[in-house]
Amino acid sequence: MMTVHDPSLAGGQSHDARPHAIVIGAGFGGLAAAVRLGARGYRVTVVEKLDEPGGRASQFRQDGFTFDAGPTIITAPFVFEELWALCGRRLSDDVDLRPLDPFYTVRFHDGQEFHVNGDDKAMETEIAKFSPGDVAGYRRYLAESERCFQAGFTGMIDKTYATLGAMAGALPDLILRRAERSVYKLVSKYIKNEKLRQGLSFHPLFIGGNPMRSSGVLSLISYLEREYGVHYAIGGTHALVKGLAGLIKGQGGVIRTGVEVAEITVEYGRATGVRLADGEHLPASIVVSNADAGWTYTKLLANHPRKRWTDAKVDRAKYSMSLLVWYFGTDRRYEDVGHHTVMMGPRYGGLLHDIFDAKVLADDFSLYLYRPTATDPSVAPEGCDSFYVLSPVPNLDAGIDWTAAAEPYRRKIEAHLEATLLPGLGRHVVTQRLMTPVDFRDRLLSVKGAAFGMEPVITQLAWFRPHNKSEEVENLFLVGAGTHPGAGLPGVVSSAKILDKVVPHASTVV
Repeated sequence: MMTVHDPSLAGGQSHDARPHAIVIGAGFGGLAAAVRLGARGYRVTVVEKLDEPGGRASQFRQDGFTFDAGPTIITAPFVFEELWALCGRRLSDDVDLRPLDPFYTVRFHDGQEFHVNGDDKAMETEIAKFSPGDVAGYRRYLAESERCFQAGFTGMIDKTYATLGAMAGALPDLILRRAERSVYKLVSKYIKNEKLRQGLSFHPLFIGGNPMRSSGVLSLISYLEREYGVHYAIGGTHALVKGLAGLIKGQGGVIRTGVEVAEITVEYGRATGVRLADGEHLPASIVVSNADAGWTYTKLLANHPRKRWTDAKVDRAKYSMSLLVWYFGTDRRYEDVGHHTVMMGPRYGGLLHDIFDAKVLADDFSLYLYRPTATDPSVAPEGCDSFYVLSPVPNLDAGIDWTAAAEPYRRKIEAHLEATLLPGLGRHVVTQRLMTPVDFRDRLLSVKGAAFGMEPVITQLAWFRPHNKSEEVENLFLVGAGTHPGAGLPGVVSSAKILDKVVPHASTVV
């Protein structure tokens, strides 16, 4: 039996005899961690800096419109169904999840569109619109995508990589899949048409990766979408957040919002709780951080000597790009615009180089346009549309002055949308809000304002990422985009599943 002292019982601070676990951050990783810890016998307290749960997946309401602040594409619903099952419930009891068809539309700079769904025949017809000679190659690409899914998702997503030996065990499959080859190169092996190469390789951007250098294993996303679909939760992605918060409450857990953690307290090399910004100390047997991994080590453990994740190492790591997000509502509906639209700019590789490497704010851009009112009119007043549009931009290493750059850049995006998909847009916007890389740093506490934490390059995956069981402090665990397996809803939620393997069951805590 593993013995862990529970300091939360000292001094009669709680009438609940269960060992106490503190989760820092109420993003999807933190909420999923709280559910799993509750199911394993812990009394759980989640502390969240923002005024409501959700983290990057928070939601705000403005002038009668409802806006999801962050993730909007829901794949792999089974990772959520597992959490509801742990509580003796079904996901459908609390969340109305709707499959989308098409999953999304890729719109190229010349106006040609590529509609993506899960039907093989329909997809082959779409491929043939661009290049009939690529249909056979597309079939072979899908087969490779499935093999990558088996190696990189089924084989790795909920595994622990605490040792190099564990990493070595994954290498044969990664070598077989040529994991060092980029997603774009893998797609290009099977597809000759440049537009189709772009339309089938952009997915790493959804998890902070550059398609030109993210491991080809991430092509698994094509199979994941095809096999499990792309979904929308009625009321917005935040409906899943509310559902998870309800599960935690049903387990007897507590979510404290508007509470910022200043420090993870450590005694004799073990995490003993957290100290809040107002000085309050919350003792606990274990601490789980859903905060940005770099922030966890450099800020929350600033006073603790670290061997691996020093300030210098955290600073040297490669980080994802950031985002500029413009949320807006219109007093008319644009019925021809789908739920998800990816708008490709005139350049692909060159723009990615500017964002990730040169770190300059280019004159051109690619965009992701989200119109939830295509499926769910409840998130806007009658006769209106709710939107957000995001543009990948360099993180704060670029030194861009966003106080000066944000509004001119937003106006360029507005002009482009008005000239393409949303005619008359400027006359119809009735509410808006802007989010820049500075907000990712200051509001979400992301190192360098990176929207997805450390970039998912081959040298920053699995063992090379900050571990789910901290290498620096006993009884400290990490979940979320900054640890294994990485960003994106399936990855973030699955990082909490790893806790079942590395956190002692509450029954062993005395």
